Amino acid sequence: MEPRWKGKGSEAKALADPMSKIVSQLCTSLIQIDALGLLSGCSVLLAVETEQTELLTRACFGRPIITAEKDKQWFQLGLEEAFYLCYSLRCLKIVGEDNCHKNDVELWQYMKSKKAVFPDFYKAYSHLRMKNWVVRPGSQYGVDFVAYRHHPSLVHSEYAVLVLSEEDADVNGRLGVWSDFHCTIRLCGSVAKTLLVLSINKNGHGAISPSCLERYSIKEHTVTRWSPEQSREDQTTIENETNIPKFQGHEHGFHSHGQEQSHVLIDQGKI
Repeated sequence: MEPRWKGKGSEAKALADPMSKIVSQLCTSLIQIDALGLLSGCSVLLAVETEQTELLTRACFGRPIITAEKDKQWFQLGLEEAFYLCYSLRCLKIVGEDNCHKNDVELWQYMKSKKAVFPDFYKAYSHLRMKNWVVRPGSQYGVDFVAYRHHPSLVHSEYAVLVLSEEDADVNGRLGVWSDFHCTIRLCGSVAKTLLVLSINKNGHGAISPSCLERYSIKEHTVTRWSPEQSREDQTTIENETNIPKFQGHEHGFHSHGQEQSHVLIDQGKI
């Protein structure tokens, strides 16, 4: 599926201002002000000034919160977003309700306590973010995340993302039966998105600390409906090696060492 740019000139704007550059500028800016986030339930609150507000918005991290304060803007970060800025990018420090700094392990344990599937979701989130995809919540489309090639103001989201655990199929409880496959694929098709399934394998390393993430492996599968009228092949399921579209060189390619990719086409008449 080709990217659907929003208006004339949107693609040129994205090419001139790559997401990797924006995120790098955000990191530098947050480090300069010694940014400090505050744990608040299932999110992290962050107070920033004008420069960081603009960069957070351009990089698509969190959402602004309206307050009476005029000199600061508050942002609400999701668990995966906050941990990515803190652990992966090292540009954010986080404190608890007791105002004490949380180290990586303490923060990891806290987020696991708030969200049982956090280790799998974070692996998927960071996997996409490190490839310069913009990742946003996907609950409005019945999926875990949606992935954009650039800022949502310039382009529509291209992938609807589901995160599955290879070791515990019940963790997310999705795609366990064909009817779930059918409903999910139909919904993705109705909103012009490709279903991207990210399967996480912990390889027996558990989730005691964030250092385990390096030992996790991830498989990518795109799933689309296949219509018999569009093919002369006498088969219902075809698995081929495929490349997810790349953007700006290799910035948005999903290829990476040791990862498996497949493209499953499902005959709509057999589901």
